[in-house]
Amino acid sequence: MNRPMLGQALSHRRNLYLQSQYAHLRKLATVSGHVPGKAPLSRFEPDQYIDYGDFARKVELGRSFNNRPLTYTEKILVAHMDNIEEEILERGKTLLKLRPRRVACQDATAQMAIIQFMSAGLSSTAAPTSVHCDHLIVGKKGQDVDLPNALNVHKEVFDFLSSACKRFNIGFWKAGAGIIHQSILENYAFPGGLMIGADSHTPNAGGLGMMAVGVGGADAVDVMAGLPFELKAPGVIGVRLKGRLSDWTAPKDVINQLVSILTVKGGTGNIIEFFGPGTQSLSATGMCTITNMGAETGATTSIFPYSEAMNSYLKATHRHEIAAAADFAANELKADEGAEYDQVIEIDLSTLEPHVNGPFTPDLSTPISKFRDVSTQESWPSKLTAGFIGSCTNSSFQDMTRAAGLAKQALTAGLKPKMPLFVSPGSEQTRETLRASGALQVFEELGSTILPNACGPCCGSFDREGMEKASDINFTGRLDGNPATYNFLSSPEMVMAKIFSDDLGFNPMKDSIKKDDGSEFRFSPPEGDPLPAGGYENTDYVFTKPPSNSSERNNVQVQIPESSDRLQRLSPFPPGRKDDIENCVILIKTKGKCTTDHITPAGPWFRFRGHLDNISNNTLIGAVNAENDKTNLVTNWVTGEEGDTPGTARAYKNLGQPWVVIGDYNYGEGSSREHAALQPRYLGCLAIIARSFARIHETNLKKQGVLALTFANEEDYDRVHSSDRISILGISEIAPGKSLTLQCTPTVGKGPAWTAKLNHSMTSEQVEYFKAGSALNLMANRKRESDAATSLL
Repeated sequence: MNRPMLGQALSHRRNLYLQSQYAHLRKLATVSGHVPGKAPLSRFEPDQYIDYGDFARKVELGRSFNNRPLTYTEKILVAHMDNIEEEILERGKTLLKLRPRRVACQDATAQMAIIQFMSAGLSSTAAPTSVHCDHLIVGKKGQDVDLPNALNVHKEVFDFLSSACKRFNIGFWKAGAGIIHQSILENYAFPGGLMIGADSHTPNAGGLGMMAVGVGGADAVDVMAGLPFELKAPGVIGVRLKGRLSDWTAPKDVINQLVSILTVKGGTGNIIEFFGPGTQSLSATGMCTITNMGAETGATTSIFPYSEAMNSYLKATHRHEIAAAADFAANELKADEGAEYDQVIEIDLSTLEPHVNGPFTPDLSTPISKFRDVSTQESWPSKLTAGFIGSCTNSSFQDMTRAAGLAKQALTAGLKPKMPLFVSPGSEQTRETLRASGALQVFEELGSTILPNACGPCCGSFDREGMEKASDINFTGRLDGNPATYNFLSSPEMVMAKIFSDDLGFNPMKDSIKKDDGSEFRFSPPEGDPLPAGGYENTDYVFTKPPSNSSERNNVQVQIPESSDRLQRLSPFPPGRKDDIENCVILIKTKGKCTTDHITPAGPWFRFRGHLDNISNNTLIGAVNAENDKTNLVTNWVTGEEGDTPGTARAYKNLGQPWVVIGDYNYGEGSSREHAALQPRYLGCLAIIARSFARIHETNLKKQGVLALTFANEEDYDRVHSSDRISILGISEIAPGKSLTLQCTPTVGKGPAWTAKLNHSMTSEQVEYFKAGSALNLMANRKRESDAATSLL
């Protein structure tokens, strides 16, 4: 029986099921006075609802139509699909049209997202949206100095974001409110939901059972404008957890080991779904640590099934109605019995030991028992210079109280830190709850620098004086573009213990520290509470709700000063090429890892995130040139002169000379920043041709009308030289699944022109993006056509 017939044959059974479900709900509603399984979407949006009854009905439809058990991942996908009964859910093939319940942007990505949204001419976002001011606050001296400084330095941007949020019905979380992912977790995340966020670590909410996908700003704009979020049905990697974590082992160690197994590209095209008895032993915030850093595998997102710990966290954050509603659908907030995974990895929590990952890459993982030997063998520096705890990955109440407990042990023994300690509380709510518990005072007693409730070191907004920098994310040069910086990732407990011994190889599980009186001190295992006994403190004063009245919103003027060097209204990109692309120069052939940090570094460049022309001056300055093994030094193949990379790109643009980039494996991994696609497009790039792409960056390129092409034969990358001229043939017939042809003509030395096959992954809609010049161009074109048709009626 083919699938359409199967759908018809099952329709009667589905109808009977739906009738019984509606009858059941009506009966319960009559008795209780409300529909069970239904709760307000958030404390700030009481007029919108989570409906777990509807969730369960859609899951049953999806299960029946697909005629098989579903993973938890697939349940959430079918519950948010437009085309639930149109296509079988075939992993790696089916194009899903999804309707996320929420969009979230941080202040760095929100600038360009909102500027793009304004170009669509809409009066309000179609999906609930929030903006979180966390990336622009530079950590340096601590909260009392850094936050006022940020409010002063970035006033122009914060005023723009605040006014735009009021104008377009967007929730605004002020500077100092907290890191986007922590604020989402505390206020908006819920089991079984789907959200997208313009930040790569959006999967943090997966620890609360929500499918939270990091995207580029262009995807966020689409959903804000009412368009579906398109996603190719991902593969599902199952990670079975068993046992319980031992004394020194933390959730961070689970993901540290998993990243080493999957590597920074092994999760690409997949969602990581945790299951097994071990999932029920972890705290909600511990699970969030795991899903947060799951982004480092390249996975679309990571997710845990519903658990009692999630219910307790919802109640502790004052969301009792959601907790009760989630219980109603608990049987559907996990994988079906017999659901199949594409790959299964098993981790025994009971035997897992603490790990240290790094340096330079998050997938190099070493058990603490072997770390001293490995560091000696690799000739890593023997002395630590600073410790960091916090950020969106590890700033929970549990993380901080366990770290504070270790600090108390050391202080009681008369020990003092051997290096500076920087603490990044995740949110104002967590900070004030830690203050009420006494944990924050312990960090102050240590002499720690308590940074603002912001990303700080993690995202590159950190000005550390007098020493090399380090961070919670350790791609090379993440913070300062300094490839010599050694960054290591470990749990807050391990970091806290290590700051009392500057020996890199110190293992607090077995090593002791000599005190001033000659006696030996050894740490006891850390202890801490998963949740504050009285729940979290209320800090709603850091949130601004938009006006509820549309006429009031329409009167708000969005603030963009004409003379601004920080904010710039966008002009449409030119339409895409209709015929073959010929005689392109190669701006740069990148060698090795080329993350979005290499393409558009953070740090001081954050100030230009809303001004495309100015931020384009950092384009590809961190990429290694395969021609000379140097960064930010390329040859202008028109003049023969050497120059900086963005300056050379501008020179080509001014000459009308088309150019391309040749990329290595996993081009564009790391942060979701869409500027890594916008900037090359703005400077005249027509195509990026790589061995492979990171998911988010590949999508961002397509949204901006840049061809994201891969060598069908990866070895062809080695045949291309920076001096070659590139033509891309077959553009006039470009279509989904249809390859293009690379024609490469050497210009230095002798050698004939040669051709190679190029693949792309564009859908029919993405082909239209390319033809129109960008997704935003296509949206504007369609709106004009719709308005014109309406005016004729």
